Amino acid sequence: MEQGRNKGYQNVRTRLAIKIHSVLENYFPERRVFLKSDTDTRFIRLRPGTQLVAFAGCTALVAWAIIATAILLMDSIGSGNFREQAKRDQSTYQARLSDLSAQRNGRAEEAVAAQERFNAALKQISVMQSELLASETHRRELETGIEVIQSTLRDTMKQREEARVKLAAIEGSVAEGGTAVAQSSGSSAPISILADALARTAAERDQVVIDAQDALIQAEDLTQKLAVMRDQNDAIFRQLEEAMTVSVAPLDKMFRSAGMPTDRMLETVRRGYSGQGGPLMPLSFSTRGEEQTADTMRANRLLNQMDRLNMYRIAAQKAPFANPVKNAFRFTSQFGFRRDPKTGGRRMHSGVDFAASSGTPLYSTADGVVTHAGWGSGYGRLVKIQHEFGVETRYAHLSKLRVKVGQRVSRGQHIGDMGASGRVTGVHLHYEVRIGGKAVNPMIFIKAANDVF
Repeated sequence: MEQGRNKGYQNVRTRLAIKIHSVLENYFPERRVFLKSDTDTRFIRLRPGTQLVAFAGCTALVAWAIIATAILLMDSIGSGNFREQAKRDQSTYQARLSDLSAQRNGRAEEAVAAQERFNAALKQISVMQSELLASETHRRELETGIEVIQSTLRDTMKQREEARVKLAAIEGSVAEGGTAVAQSSGSSAPISILADALARTAAERDQVVIDAQDALIQAEDLTQKLAVMRDQNDAIFRQLEEAMTVSVAPLDKMFRSAGMPTDRMLETVRRGYSGQGGPLMPLSFSTRGEEQTADTMRANRLLNQMDRLNMYRIAAQKAPFANPVKNAFRFTSQFGFRRDPKTGGRRMHSGVDFAASSGTPLYSTADGVVTHAGWGSGYGRLVKIQHEFGVETRYAHLSKLRVKVGQRVSRGQHIGDMGASGRVTGVHLHYEVRIGGKAVNPMIFIKAANDVF
């Protein structure tokens, strides 16, 4: 039974092979290739199966050649597009760099002009303050002179009235006793002496009248001068107030935009510079405890604003309102979350990066004390500087350190050279600003300084 089953399978396979062979014969009939030589003749028989295999191989080879050619063409076209896109991106980037350079130069010119305007305003304020103090002193002298003239005028008027009373009494006594005096030759008051006394009294009375009129004219002139001087003082006050507004407002805006508490900062400056005296002390022209005049109060307000301006100037010198790189550079990374160049993940970037050539000098952005100068793990060679008002700056990835721990540095002092130490992909400076230990955007300070200085 097993043999019969095997024979049946063989018959089925044979019939299937015959059918396949007949189908192939229709498309690939059997061919013979004769090979003839001088002494012999041979032939090669090409069966349908062999022809099918050869046809399939040729078809596969042609298909592979077509696909490979298409891929090469696509790569060539794509690479051409990529090169053109790279050229366009490069030209756009160069144009952007040119614009940034022009903006930086414009900001630098504006900063120089703002500094000149600031210095001119300070000089003008100093001159106006001197004029104000001089005019206030002159006004006080004029008021004192007017009081003296008025007192003299009152005394003169009183003396004139007394002279009139005396003259009336003398004239009455002369009228009553004129006959007796004429008859008595032994009288002690001759008529000639009495006439001289009357003449002198009349002359004194006339002189008193003239002096009173002159005093009134002088008082009127002084009143007019005082009015003119008050107008001049008012104009000076207005100019000083406008100058102070123009000078103080940008500084206040600069500190507020940097996120610094201005009131607490000014109080710190005031405690550090607490010596008293000099022209900025409050004005006081009275030693009797009298209430201050409106002009005195106005002048004291101006002096307070000038003191605030001076404290802002001191604070600006102590805060990091400057750029750590003075040579040509390029910003390569901003403050905030970004893609990590090493791992590709999303991480917080707590500073800004300045890219330039290796060895580019780096400068302190404010006065302070060096608290760290050495290796700082991923920071590489790191310099930390502690400034006033709880502000700290960090300068990372340096190639060389120029300061030591505990050293006091000034704004613009050379503290190190740019490098590629630590966890980096190339030469650059990683610059941080921290307030109270919390990282803030350093561009706030750099842009705020560009708007004022």
